[in-house]
Amino acid sequence: MSSTIAPHTNRLIDETSPYLLQHAHNPVDWFPWCAEALEKARREDKPILLSIGYSACHWCHVMEHESFEDEEVAGVMNALYVCIKVDREERPDLDRIYQTAHQMLAQRPGGWPLNMFLSPDDQTPFFGGTYFPNTARHGMPAFVDVLRRIASFYREHRGEIGEQNAAVRNAFRHMEPTAPEPGAVVSPELLAAARRELEQHFDPRDGGWGGAPKFPHPSSIERCLRQWASNPAAPDRGALAMAEHTLRAMALGGIYDQVGGGFCRYSVDQHWMIPHFEKMLYDNAQLLMLYSDAAIATGDDLFRRVATETGEWLMREMQSPEGGYYSSLDADSQGHEGSFYVWTKGELRAILSDDEYRVTALHFGLDHPANFENEFWHLHVCRSGADLSVAIGIPEKQVNTLIESARRRIFAARERRVRPGRDEKILASWNGLAIKAMAHAGRFLGRGDFVDSARRALNFVHTHLWKDGRLLATCKDSAGRLNAYLDDYAFLIDGTLELAQAHWHDGDLAFAIELSETLLDHYEDRRHGAFFFTADDHEPLIHRPRPAGDDALPSGNGVAALALLRLGHILGDAHFLAAAESTIRALYPEIARYPSGHNALLAAVEEYIYPTQTVILRGSAETMKPWVKRCQHRYAPRRIMLAIPDTASNLPGALVSRNAKNDVTAYICTGHACSAPITELDALEPVLADSEIGVHD
Repeated sequence: MSSTIAPHTNRLIDETSPYLLQHAHNPVDWFPWCAEALEKARREDKPILLSIGYSACHWCHVMEHESFEDEEVAGVMNALYVCIKVDREERPDLDRIYQTAHQMLAQRPGGWPLNMFLSPDDQTPFFGGTYFPNTARHGMPAFVDVLRRIASFYREHRGEIGEQNAAVRNAFRHMEPTAPEPGAVVSPELLAAARRELEQHFDPRDGGWGGAPKFPHPSSIERCLRQWASNPAAPDRGALAMAEHTLRAMALGGIYDQVGGGFCRYSVDQHWMIPHFEKMLYDNAQLLMLYSDAAIATGDDLFRRVATETGEWLMREMQSPEGGYYSSLDADSQGHEGSFYVWTKGELRAILSDDEYRVTALHFGLDHPANFENEFWHLHVCRSGADLSVAIGIPEKQVNTLIESARRRIFAARERRVRPGRDEKILASWNGLAIKAMAHAGRFLGRGDFVDSARRALNFVHTHLWKDGRLLATCKDSAGRLNAYLDDYAFLIDGTLELAQAHWHDGDLAFAIELSETLLDHYEDRRHGAFFFTADDHEPLIHRPRPAGDDALPSGNGVAALALLRLGHILGDAHFLAAAESTIRALYPEIARYPSGHNALLAAVEEYIYPTQTVILRGSAETMKPWVKRCQHRYAPRRIMLAIPDTASNLPGALVSRNAKNDVTAYICTGHACSAPITELDALEPVLADSEIGVHD
């Protein structure tokens, strides 16, 4: 991190991104991505050094301290390059393009920090890497040597660079959309194929998929839960077992903050014990959804507790006073990764009573060797309350009481430590995920404060990021900026629909419709179907992606397709249904090549083949309560339910004809097929039971 005494100031000082501001006092003559920087590179015929990172990134901070704060290194950078610094969270369009280019050039995945060297005439990358050390070590060259060699190669081998650039641009052209295969049938075999792939790569010992470093893969867990529920008459218990095992292993591991709630980005080991300590809003939003669903699906108290604690953490530490959710917490505090979270035995002995320490030491593994830097303990659950009851010889209830009192004391002590840095920019896309998660957890776990939190966040987005019928991507200190991307629209439409299910507000559906119309107007690929990542009036870049697969975030095309399907069924709007279908058909070949890499799209495929059950309740807010409770009693992922009070006005589409014919009336449709209106609660039961599943099945 930059020193508080700053002899240098560069152009990043005028930016709003906390990540860019962290570099505003580097001796590097940084530019943000802008026309001035690109023109300077063309005019001076200097290659561009494009460096992409984000505020919570540990190795980004390391490289800044080692190289970007070093006068000698900065001098070489300034002499040989036009240097551009980008926050990948503000400019996911640039990050997506240049991460793909890194994969092409290096034949391996990238990451952050990403450092790419671009030709000045058209910004085509000709070399790149991630973290470079300041001195040669671990088989990696020193960054200053890389800088000099690349600049020399650029001057002396222009012909070779030109040929390689042509190949890179040609590779991007091959990624451009093509017409969907005529007559292709959207088959449920895709769902079965994804199920087989997930089982093939599943870790039966520790849960999850893959080895170290191990990521949660929330979209894979969701696919397992949906697969289990896809046929209530013959549930896929193997799929449920994969989801349960993974969720339980993470909940008991160090990737979950056992003291304060919330999940870290990933585990550096395959056992979920030691995390990379950054906490991201988007991870926690997706995992909150999953633990809430798992709690309803299985009745497991652990899942309910973790969902509850994660939602409380989001409100306590990630929600701004104005309502929007912040982006992330750093891995580091006081210059050291994880120092906020880890403990010595002496520190814990000083905090806890003898009885608390006796139980907590066994519960959290303090009787095992130090698991962090051979000196500290990062807490994870080694023994359950039931096991400790047997081992220690006291009732389980007393054990759990001691554990909870110890957790409260440890939390209070930790609150007195220097906190990790917080990236306080507010992103439309990640807020869409969090709005959905908080509304969903609120309605299924009976937490009205979660729903209220989601409402405040949506109000913030509508006030600060919705301008003149278009969405902005990011906001800092109430100042919105940058044209939004596909994910911003898709995630917000989805989140708004979820919030409308949790608590009806007359403006929510209208906002979802406006967002959807704008998405169709400016992002849809009208020739081939599906949606581009950037708008039709976005800054021209070397590639305009139309992403299909999931990564750390669910595919924007998948979320958009599912949300448009649901909105189309709610409103009886063929336009939205057609857009969802064209998205599925356009991306069908990509899904078919690797189904389990496209789980967000598979959710849309599933609800296209087996249409969404839409439940519209009409009546007074009070009389509808038991009906709402019944609709949310069990896990039914293909159901959307709106409880619309009889005071609601200006209802759109087919909703205008859904009136209360008794104290409460339920209108239930599956796809285009609707049952007769239901006016008695007892008559609701058999209609709902056929499409849901739960712990007692």
